Amino acid sequence: MNSNSENPFSKAKLLPSILIVDDTPANVLLLVKMLAERGYDLRSVSSGKLALEAARAEAPDLILLDINMPVMNGYEVCEQLKADMALKHIPVIFISAMNETGDKVKAFRAGGVDYVTKPFQFEEVYARIQTHLQLHRLEKLRDDLTHMVIHDLRNPLMVIFNSLDIIEFHESKNFSSGTRKFITAARHGAEDLRNMISSILDVSKMGSGEMKLQLEPCYLDALVHTVFATDQPFYGKRTVTFDASESSLIVMADIGLIRRVLQNLLSNALNYTPAGGNIRIGLTLSPGEVRVAVTDTGPGIAPEHHQRIFEKFGQVEDQNNRMGTGLGLTFCKMAIEAHGGSIGVDSEVGRGSTFWFALPRMKGLPKRGKQQ
Repeated sequence: MNSNSENPFSKAKLLPSILIVDDTPANVLLLVKMLAERGYDLRSVSSGKLALEAARAEAPDLILLDINMPVMNGYEVCEQLKADMALKHIPVIFISAMNETGDKVKAFRAGGVDYVTKPFQFEEVYARIQTHLQLHRLEKLRDDLTHMVIHDLRNPLMVIFNSLDIIEFHESKNFSSGTRKFITAARHGAEDLRNMISSILDVSKMGSGEMKLQLEPCYLDALVHTVFATDQPFYGKRTVTFDASESSLIVMADIGLIRRVLQNLLSNALNYTPAGGNIRIGLTLSPGEVRVAVTDTGPGIAPEHHQRIFEKFGQVEDQNNRMGTGLGLTFCKMAIEAHGGSIGVDSEVGRGSTFWFALPRMKGLPKRGKQQ
């Protein structure tokens, strides 16, 4: 073989892949013909069921999805794609003859990134495909860069922890009250940084479907008490209280992940509640689930930001121009939803915030063990 010749298989792998989902052969043939001329790697299927099977067998870079299909319509296909941790990142463009505003709103709510009405102009379809493939490519590059930075941060962070340990071990007897306060603040900051690093890595693992939950009976009241005691040195002049509607509120959960969700929510409350403010952690039972709520007396969050703060890198400034990393709450959302639960916030500016999550309650009372 000539050394200058190209391997057609390696070249094909570099082409953006598109999955076309439509039960009308004429529509499929038209899209395949036009997109093949632009150099895309194409697959087509004629039903929602086949679309899910094809995406799970080999995830495409983008999906063109019809709405009106028998058995499973396009909305249902998109919802199932977005519920699959390994597929939810794939951009979905709806292509449909339905052109009412309500149809488009429903498509976006199902998780679509764009909507094209039939009959369509190919240049419009091509432009939108290019746009969303580029956006998806940029997001992946950002994630890859974030991972490289995160891995490089681990070593200097370990140096900080080790140095604090040595200073406290050898010099703690000589600390003034002011020095002890600064050491505590430094350790708190380092702990926050470690939690951020863990959140970034876990968000990536959950997003790609690589993280497997280690499920076991979890007594939420005991777990909250553990987090409550661990964070007590950081309460400062804030009052933190905890109450539960009843004891032995049990869920099947990955205890380590749920503990970190609690730590994230309590840490946020502490960060945004001023000295003299109050924080309340409450556990309540509703039919079939246990609800955990962390209520603070901080600045509150405007309603238009309630959804954004749970999105990856979604940052919102408060009245004091403070911003988080935009990943802590993303981790919480993904961890809770991976357990089949739900999470949200009730808040308005000037009235504080209540961050809550709910998990399915476990039936029966297993032998109570120690919560880690």
